[in-house]
Amino acid sequence: MKLRCLAAVAAVLFSASAALADGDAVAGAAVFKKCAVCHTATEHENHVGPSLMGVVGRPVATVPDYNYSPAMKAFGADGKVWDEALLRKYLPSPQFLVKGTKMTFPGLKSDKDLDNLIAYLKSPAVAH
Repeated sequence: MKLRCLAAVAAVLFSASAALADGDAVAGAAVFKKCAVCHTATEHENHVGPSLMGVVGRPVATVPDYNYSPAMKAFGADGKVWDEALLRKYLPSPQFLVKGTKMTFPGLKSDKDLDNLIAYLKSPAVAH
């Protein structure tokens, strides 16, 4: 009986850790091509959108010399930080989370794409 309980607990823990597994930065570089129309992740240069270099761990709406929408400034006004959890909420539907954002990207619907993109954003140099 104890062995079955232990096996069940191990199975649950294994499946939970698999669900939290890091993505593939190289695959994320391919996903980032959808973002590269407006953003860069390998240099501190703003384009239509702000540079995403170092975005994971950065406070929202704080890239120097970028003119954020009032909606994005308000969204970040309470000190939000672009961590993995917030990116997972934002990237599937940017306009839903930040109503009035000027980002017109329709969003990423695949969890795998999100995992991979976040892995890439955490270390874009690894993928090149």
